[in-house]
Amino acid sequence: MNNNIFPCFWFNQNGAEAAEFYTSVFRNCQITVNTPMVINIEIEGQKLMFLNAGPMFKPNLTLSLMMMCDSAGEVESYYHRLAEKGKVMMELDAYPWSEKYAWVEDQYGISWQLYLGTEKAKQKFSPVMMFTGKNAGKCKEALSYYTTIFPDSEIEGVMEYEEGQGDVAGNVAHSQFIINDYVMMAMDSSHDHKAQFTEGTSMTIMTKDQDETDYYWNEFTKEGEESMCGWLKDKYGFSWQIVPHRLIELTNTHEVEKAQKAFGAMMKMKKIIIKDIEDAYYNS
Repeated sequence: MNNNIFPCFWFNQNGAEAAEFYTSVFRNCQITVNTPMVINIEIEGQKLMFLNAGPMFKPNLTLSLMMMCDSAGEVESYYHRLAEKGKVMMELDAYPWSEKYAWVEDQYGISWQLYLGTEKAKQKFSPVMMFTGKNAGKCKEALSYYTTIFPDSEIEGVMEYEEGQGDVAGNVAHSQFIINDYVMMAMDSSHDHKAQFTEGTSMTIMTKDQDETDYYWNEFTKEGEESMCGWLKDKYGFSWQIVPHRLIELTNTHEVEKAQKAFGAMMKMKKIIIKDIEDAYYNS
């Protein structure tokens, strides 16, 4: 598992409350970073990030989390807690793909697919991208796109809808792919979910240096678009954050004034330029 790639969810100032809730729901879950803007949690060692960034965006089902459970009791426990003040998308039941499965949207708007597997999974949870609306039917194309951009990538499996299975025949019912030793999943849906990819759900890539930062930024923005503070959208409108480790080092230091100068420099950038942030930090 690669913890340099992880999902990020946008909250309206209640990320810390949500983090406390998840630590009460999931086994081996802890808060690892808790600042006014950024909260990180880990579930069985795997990272999730929450941003307290205001009311502009919120999570939706176009990025859900497939939680791999190793017992029926674990599925049931998570289902009852997450559905309590949330919304059930698919009832807890036996399905052709799992003897115990459910899809719920919790009270904070994050969607969880709870899955009882027959063998140990590589990750405790995997983000599931849903290609719907204007993107419906583009999942196969996207799998090729992402595995071309990321090194050490592969498509592990693709299941297609057949005639009469509730979607367009040939569209992707479920797929699994790996980017940089991180397991992702993806699917098509032609139903009208009234949801598109937004900044409410994104994926973060922590980069080791400027070259790696430049590489991902340039690859994604060739057909996508630049945003601010290391954010961008790819050709499907899905948001990625390209964040150098060095940025975190300089903005999380105990030298508050220097950290503020580094953060101020970052706020003016689109792509993160490490040297400019270092200059702001050391010249403050």
